[in-house]
Amino acid sequence: MSDVLDLTCELIARPSVTPDDGHCQAVIARRLLASKFRCEHLHYGDVDNLWAVHGDEGPTLVLLGHTDVVPPGPREAWGSDPFVPEIRDGVLYGRGAADMKGSVAAFVVALERFVAANPDHPGRIALLLTSDEEGDAVDGVRRVAETFRERGERIDWCITGEPSSTTRLGDLLRVGRRGTLSATLTVHGVQGHVAYPEKARNPIHQAMPALSELAARRWDDGYETFPPTSLQISNIHAGTGANNVIPGELQVLFNLRFNPNWRAEQLERECEDVLRRHGLDYQARWHRGGEPFYTPEGPLRAAARSVLAAHAGAAPDESTGGGTSDARFIAPLGAQCIEIGPVNASIHKVDENVSVADLEALPGLYLRLIERMLLA
Repeated sequence: MSDVLDLTCELIARPSVTPDDGHCQAVIARRLLASKFRCEHLHYGDVDNLWAVHGDEGPTLVLLGHTDVVPPGPREAWGSDPFVPEIRDGVLYGRGAADMKGSVAAFVVALERFVAANPDHPGRIALLLTSDEEGDAVDGVRRVAETFRERGERIDWCITGEPSSTTRLGDLLRVGRRGTLSATLTVHGVQGHVAYPEKARNPIHQAMPALSELAARRWDDGYETFPPTSLQISNIHAGTGANNVIPGELQVLFNLRFNPNWRAEQLERECEDVLRRHGLDYQARWHRGGEPFYTPEGPLRAAARSVLAAHAGAAPDESTGGGTSDARFIAPLGAQCIEIGPVNASIHKVDENVSVADLEALPGLYLRLIERMLLA
């Protein structure tokens, strides 16, 4: 097997359901140490993070990825064991094949090839891995970025290996992501009998006008290539289970996916202004999943466009769609961030897979990007 296929299989065979790394980073660190990388293990809570650097000064290009995967679900639903890599008809199956052990393996092979050919290259090339991307994302890249900020670690450019392609490798270049803000809203009422509403206070009835206003609001008209900001209510729960009891409390979960028109704290204030204006007795617990980021036209975006067009035969779509990624924690350090990776059709699904041909092309794509940024 090729180097990248062999390493991908070795990583898939290590069950690393978030936040467990399954010793994937130790395998990678041993290889990079052999290529004269300086490796630092940053362990926070139950999370493993690896920071591997080659070079001493100048602009820094970081390859960003994660070694954790989502749970496989019922193993009997898979065509083969999710943690036993299997190739069928030119396709590699296994949990993490596309998201994102294939990209991580391609990163490692590209880095080995680059420093072998350019041992005294200008600038710094680095790999940052975490085992906390699929989980709470608290002690992973978010925490590492705080450490970097404290010690003045410089990052100029960041390439994330998230599976960004849609139908063929290289057909999409991710140049930004929306921010994400979640809320757990508790509205307090007074429990009572439905026959005596004057002796109770129904939190459902009280909250409905405010929730309707929030859900119907047009927050903005979009930003550059970003869609408009959206608020979605994902869960509402109240009551004892009896149809003759007015509940004493209502709990609502909602999420905002927002573009660079907003910061998380602004949206929190806007939402709470609505809740107060409607006279609710409430508590809101907010979780700031990450701010939006956007990489405008510049050297990194231009290089990526050129490399992907040469591979795919056509210029890629340049998008800010999708959910979010760990690049949201690196962009605030001042880095330009893009995302390039394999086809995402099977991620988080049963029988997750990646084309062997695409996998074997990935190291070359990443290598050409590294060369364009550090050697041009």
